[in-house]
Amino acid sequence: MSAGKHRQVPALTVNQWLPGWEKIDFDPEEHRAKPARHFYLFSLPARELRSLSGIARRVAKNATPRTEDLGIQRQHDPERSEEIGRFVEYGFPWSTLSDAKRQSEEFHDLRKPGWLPTAVVLNVLTKNDKRNGGQVADSDLAVMIDGEAGPRLQLPYGEWSPQWSPSKLPPFEIIDGQHRLWAFDGAVKLENFELPVVAFVGLDISWQAYLFWTINIKPKRINPSLAFDLYPLLRSEDWLERAEGHIVYRETRAQELTEILWSFPESPWYDRINMLGERENRWVTQSSWIKTLTSTFVKSWDRRAGTSGGLFGGRSKKEGEVLGWSRAQQAAFLVFAWREFRAAVAASEDSWARDLRGVSRAGQAKAPRSEDARAYDDPAFYSSHSLIVTDQGVRGFLQILNEICYQRAAALKLNTWLPDERSTANPVGAVERELKSLEKQNFVDFLREIGRSMASFDWRTSSTPGLDEAVRRAKLVFRGSGGYKELRLQLLEHLATGESEIAATAQRLLGRR
Repeated sequence: MSAGKHRQVPALTVNQWLPGWEKIDFDPEEHRAKPARHFYLFSLPARELRSLSGIARRVAKNATPRTEDLGIQRQHDPERSEEIGRFVEYGFPWSTLSDAKRQSEEFHDLRKPGWLPTAVVLNVLTKNDKRNGGQVADSDLAVMIDGEAGPRLQLPYGEWSPQWSPSKLPPFEIIDGQHRLWAFDGAVKLENFELPVVAFVGLDISWQAYLFWTINIKPKRINPSLAFDLYPLLRSEDWLERAEGHIVYRETRAQELTEILWSFPESPWYDRINMLGERENRWVTQSSWIKTLTSTFVKSWDRRAGTSGGLFGGRSKKEGEVLGWSRAQQAAFLVFAWREFRAAVAASEDSWARDLRGVSRAGQAKAPRSEDARAYDDPAFYSSHSLIVTDQGVRGFLQILNEICYQRAAALKLNTWLPDERSTANPVGAVERELKSLEKQNFVDFLREIGRSMASFDWRTSSTPGLDEAVRRAKLVFRGSGGYKELRLQLLEHLATGESEIAATAQRLLGRR
């Protein structure tokens, strides 16, 4: 199709570049390729802009990862978009009123213009840009053209229609303003409502994350912890690793997950975490849980060390992608994994498990119990002589679970599990919904197998009564700070036997492959 048959939109060039910026460490391998020295300003009808950005209320189809949809995984808060939609119609404070009040003539005097003068910030993908192996189809590309009359944005059609959609990746990636675009879903009467746009061209994804941070968090517009859910790529930015903000995500998220594990009724750790650090409380302290989570699931990947990163915090070495799960998904994943591990221990008739049950019930009458009841208070899991309920045991299990799942993330297609759009409304209800959603995912069998494999390890502590002296001495290595490293090593050696995917991954982590 000739250029004359494409719709073109006039734009303005904004030159923003300083000589000192030439000294910045640009690195394409770190997704920080050197950007253009300018960006553009233009306006587009909101509904047209939304379709060019792949922004729409949708469910996963054929398990398509959202990264293939948008280039960067993002989370949507429907309530926020709905409020913006009401604001556009008649401004503030009318948009905050109840349905009944908005329908009442008594409050019509509160109607105001719903201006949205703040620009949507986006990136225009070029024909050379790739996102998880995907690209914008040649017929869907949007191109900035410089001419005598100034720059113009050339769109991939002659005239836009609501039915238009990209055949592959959308030509625009939204950096800031996605909730404004979602607000125009199905809003036919707002078809000609335009939004101002700041457009970068071919901007690498790490710079996009940087822009989102400087726009939203630096001016204190939104909670920093929430920002890491809205823009998961921020979790892997090393420039934030050395700044206070990144610590906010890691430590705050670890604390939030610990509190959910303690307060969520279906969690094996329900009311079994020492939240206040009380001496008479035998459970692992909240502080220890937070340290364990920040050093496992919520840690970043150090490419210099070559170690596994945190499944909830680090970038995949092969895909350059952050797993964009919400807090509710992360909590559901942990609850499910611990629950399956506890069930496997409860079902175990290995000598170590029988031994702990026998020690605990010595002199007690045995009453018949259901499987659920047995799992809930099984001494093999919860006894004071079980390594599972110690600081070393909690960290050992989470270390292995994180490292194996991190290594297998791409093969397991973990990014196909998309967040429930209602997850922001009620934290407890959100975890319940995500737990039900998780149980339908294909990779849960892998988690169950990890639980069964870990349950066959001997989890007795050195203080278990009646231990053979040689066994007791062997168990002493798990005591103290050195016990973390030793338990991880022994768990990996235990899992490395056999021909399963788990065994192969454990062997790789041990350096045998």
